[in-house]
Amino acid sequence: MGEREILSLEPDADDPEVGRWLSAMADSRRDTLKELDGRVTDDMLEAIPDDDLNSIGTILYHVALVEADWVLADLLGPETAPVWPKDLLPYGDRDRDGRLTEVRGETLAHHERRLEGARAIVLEHYVPMSNEEFHRIRPREAFDLSAAWVLHHLLQHEAEHRAHIAWVRDRLVRG
Repeated sequence: MGEREILSLEPDADDPEVGRWLSAMADSRRDTLKELDGRVTDDMLEAIPDDDLNSIGTILYHVALVEADWVLADLLGPETAPVWPKDLLPYGDRDRDGRLTEVRGETLAHHERRLEGARAIVLEHYVPMSNEEFHRIRPREAFDLSAAWVLHHLLQHEAEHRAHIAWVRDRLVRG
């Protein structure tokens, strides 16, 4: 009998609460990667089973972009954010019609590296964060937010798109 899987949120940051949230983020990403692993091929990334849907590649790009954007643009704000990582995220989020920007010509491995790069941005700013900073409200032009809320939002965002990816994948497989 093999080792039993341990389902727990072990802190992996300077502050235990921040670490548990980051552990939840890692768990969520593992679930997303499981939906892809061996079930999505490079040929499937650009396929769209219905005109009203987005491709899996487009959704993966969007997940990475939103993750980086909430940290760099919204959490840090324009006054303290580093330069936007154009090599990692070269496209805007939406086209002129408000649809997600179509991302074509990339492999699943490339999309997975982009997800890793976006997560590295999150970790760089969250791992050393104190509990006080995690809960501090940051005033922004359109709303006020805390670092805690940003992680909550990103968890929900990825979960919703993970379901979208699985649905598109399953539609493509069924034909």
